[in-house]
Amino acid sequence: MTGPLPVTLSPLPGEVLSSWINRHADFYGVTPLTMLRHGLPEATSHGAIDLSLTKAQTDRIAGMFGVGPKLVRSLSFADAPKAAHRFISKGPMQRCARCTHSGADLLPVLRSELQGWRITCPHCGEHYQDKTTSDGDRTLAPYRAAARRGEALLDNHAERRVETWLPPLEIARLLLMRRIPWPPPRDCDFWRYRLLGAIVPDFDDLLTKETAFPFSPKHPILPLHVRPALLAGVAIIDRAGPPMLKMLQGHMMGENKNRFVMATDHLVAPALEWGPPQQFQLI
Repeated sequence: MTGPLPVTLSPLPGEVLSSWINRHADFYGVTPLTMLRHGLPEATSHGAIDLSLTKAQTDRIAGMFGVGPKLVRSLSFADAPKAAHRFISKGPMQRCARCTHSGADLLPVLRSELQGWRITCPHCGEHYQDKTTSDGDRTLAPYRAAARRGEALLDNHAERRVETWLPPLEIARLLLMRRIPWPPPRDCDFWRYRLLGAIVPDFDDLLTKETAFPFSPKHPILPLHVRPALLAGVAIIDRAGPPMLKMLQGHMMGENKNRFVMATDHLVAPALEWGPPQQFQLI
């Protein structure tokens, strides 16, 4: 086993593991992969350790930096459920102006800056500011409280493996499946219609202003200006109960409907105990 580094830097609050390694690489004047290979000679990608880290690898990295294994794992997403991995980006998507370490020689990357379910900074509570010129903030203002609840649901699932009666991360992905609107649109732009629009109609309106929408259950990280709609959708379903999922099944056709039914039928089964969705308390 390679010995510990002679000089180590303390991880910053909320910093992700690859960023901590980057800062050491910068300090020692080597590449990040070279720095990682000081402890993991078999490593082929320095970014991959944020998502996948075995116990043996954790112990070796901990030994290299002279810290406990628990700290190393807390800097990564290795203990997050697999469903969370699609919501974690490879690079920062949002930064909090208040919490950015502007005085650092190499700007660190925080875990929260990679999390595709976040709309607020977990360190100070401020809303992340969208830099695009969009109507999203104004259009989705009525859903703000629901979006905050949805953010908490996804964060609890991803960070603490806490679920309610539904798996929030999975439901968020399913809401990005295409649906068939009725009556059918005249423009035939069916790509604009996602299941989410059936419970957050303003989402449909936002997509009419988009020239493309390359997001799906496979690529679920939405731009910040429309992300509150997805979070609100999860919160609305969580509060309404299984009957809402049953209702959403009726908005789909063909193979898409079959996939959605297969993914949700075990959750819909208790629907009779809940009764019909209570629309008046959803938002």
